[in-house]
Amino acid sequence: MKLFRKILIANRGEIAIRVIRACKELDIRTVAIFSDIERDALHARLADEAICIGPASPSQSYLNIPAILSAAELTDSEAIHPGYGFLSENSHFAEACATSGITFIGPSPESIKIGGDKSKARQVMKRRGIPVVPGSDGPVSTEEMAVRIAKKIEFPVILKASAGGGGRGMRVVGEEKELSQAFHMAQRESFSAFGSGELYLEKYLPSIRHVEVQIISDGKGNIVHLGERDCSIQRRHQKLIEEAPSPLSTEKFRKRIGELAVRAARAMKYKNVGTIEFIVDEDQTIYFMEVNTRVQVEHPVTEELTGIDIIKEQINIAAGLLLSLKQNQIKFSGHAIECRINAEDPERFIPSPGRISLFLPPGGPGVRVDTAAYTGWTVPSQYDSMIAKLIVHAKNREDAIAKMKTALDGFVIEGIKTTIPFHKKILNHLDFVMGDFDTHFLERINEQGNTGKSPS
Repeated sequence: MKLFRKILIANRGEIAIRVIRACKELDIRTVAIFSDIERDALHARLADEAICIGPASPSQSYLNIPAILSAAELTDSEAIHPGYGFLSENSHFAEACATSGITFIGPSPESIKIGGDKSKARQVMKRRGIPVVPGSDGPVSTEEMAVRIAKKIEFPVILKASAGGGGRGMRVVGEEKELSQAFHMAQRESFSAFGSGELYLEKYLPSIRHVEVQIISDGKGNIVHLGERDCSIQRRHQKLIEEAPSPLSTEKFRKRIGELAVRAARAMKYKNVGTIEFIVDEDQTIYFMEVNTRVQVEHPVTEELTGIDIIKEQINIAAGLLLSLKQNQIKFSGHAIECRINAEDPERFIPSPGRISLFLPPGGPGVRVDTAAYTGWTVPSQYDSMIAKLIVHAKNREDAIAKMKTALDGFVIEGIKTTIPFHKKILNHLDFVMGDFDTHFLERINEQGNTGKSPS
């Protein structure tokens, strides 16, 4: 079966460039889309063709389904790669692609719908015997219902948006008197962010690790996992540093969490690339959390660990090819870490858009930089603040940390503020170096008023 002749990338920034490069290696022509403020964007320059699809506002450009489909038809594109963010987990967009005779490089609309409805995903997993955190069996429609369930599973509990992610529409409730206000606040925030006020409720586990598993499925019964990533270093539920393998991982742990991920993918009849996310408590009990029905920002750490090009796998499967890998053929080598470099004030975490007067990324063996930034480029204020992903790979975690610190020291970005100093502080913290952290790590060190120092 032949691959596609031409693919349109319905995204921008570093992920658009990542897809363009994979396509070029597969001898597939590419089409970039861009908004009217990104005519000089690197992804528009690197693609074989580029087409402006609207004004700067995402709703009028990168979220404009009719404009994107028109661009695909105008350029005779056979498939669309959505990247991550924007329309990547929009089942309506996947359906619209199919209706237009264009292949959506991702899972089926049905899988996207399950992944996008977190309460429904929980129900699917529970039916298949995959452990989930105790909580509501479906949406919590009223405050009274929330009180009843919270009393049953005992406080503290956490309210989450069924359609949400990234910490929006989420509230921790320590006792019953706090629930009413938290319920209505989470509901309003969820509706504002996702167009749905539907919530579900779980038991709140105070000390957890966020561990996710990369899976690939050809939709014809062949499913493999590419090991786990630890994404516990977060700020307000936004990931900042990811690594693979997890510092707590053993062969037994990887086998167990990998098998759960494959079972979850099979339960959803999943096709293409996806991520099954879990939380792991202090006793290393694993609970299903959610499914991300797209390629993840942090996919490079898995690529570095396994040597597998995840974007190429997406394209091959979307073209109808069978999975060429078997689980026993996947080898894990060394340790990889990724730092998300954002155009933000590292102290206040507010965006720092503007013109980059100097951009000099680091290099050397085991150092990878995925970016769309360059000297003279203006970081727009309308989009996500991440401007680069710095990834390192070494023979073990200790060496990977040392390599990342060196790479951060050699990363020069002038004209705007970035989170590079913040990443340096984390990499120097003794608890991080020892692998002794959970999802509240950053909150704790901020409360302490210092970041500690690793032995050197």
